[in-house]
Amino acid sequence: MGEKEILAERFEANRTHLRTVAWRMLGSGSEAEDAVQEAWLRLAGADAKGDAGSVQNLRGWLTTVVARICLDMLRARTVRREEPIGPAAEAVASGDDAGREAEIADSVGVAMLVVLETLAPAERVAFVLHDMFDLPFEDIARVVGRSPAAARQLASRARRRVQGRPATPEADRERRREVVEAFLAAARGDDFSGLLAVLDPDVVLRADAAAVATSLARIRAGAPALPLAPEIRGAQVVANTFKGRASEAQFALIEGEAGLVWAINGRPLVAFEFAVEDGRIVEIDLTMDRQSLAALDVSLLST
Repeated sequence: MGEKEILAERFEANRTHLRTVAWRMLGSGSEAEDAVQEAWLRLAGADAKGDAGSVQNLRGWLTTVVARICLDMLRARTVRREEPIGPAAEAVASGDDAGREAEIADSVGVAMLVVLETLAPAERVAFVLHDMFDLPFEDIARVVGRSPAAARQLASRARRRVQGRPATPEADRERRREVVEAFLAAARGDDFSGLLAVLDPDVVLRADAAAVATSLARIRAGAPALPLAPEIRGAQVVANTFKGRASEAQFALIEGEAGLVWAINGRPLVAFEFAVEDGRIVEIDLTMDRQSLAALDVSLLST
């Protein structure tokens, strides 16, 4: 048996697992099949480049790949505002696969699937991967493009919604808003000590590729801009990054949580999401990618 046949055989051994992961994330058998097929194409592409041989944990690698594909599909679905095919319709449409669809639906619960549809894409992926498949937050963070702390918060918010509780207790939500408002006031007021007061000493600022590229282009052109890198660590550096540079930022609720945006005519161009622990900001995620922004639930508020 050749190497390609062996690789295909190993993939087939994981197909049921991958399809279950995708089905629980997407709630659609046909979309789950598409996600699994795309994962095979990516594995075959990695094999053609000679990269597949270095994958030690193929099941884990494929699970991560399928999760990323599902996240992209969920985000695209959110942008198009399309509704997924319901489990009952899927069972009818799948013909011979009806029994398999029913088995998966029973294992998750139709009520659970309905609740999952109310979650933001990143929340749904984080919840499914952690609570249903026990993936560590370090792995989930790489899938959703966030830090482990932020991935933990995504899963926690999703879990509360699934359990019928507020995504964040009201007292915690109010405290987070106070912290973000204090951060905004200190940044606007060029208040370095005020920024340090609300930033954790080990705070991490992460910016997506679009934000980093735009920042570099503006700086090279001599225009005022945040000096961004994919990752900036430490309260002193992060405080210097924002000090005196937030005059155009607006307070907003992002996925129901306190955040900031830079918007023009009510359309967000940059989103700042915050992870707050013990009254201090531990993570700041800056998003500028248009597709990612479009997938976020953003409500502009006045301060």
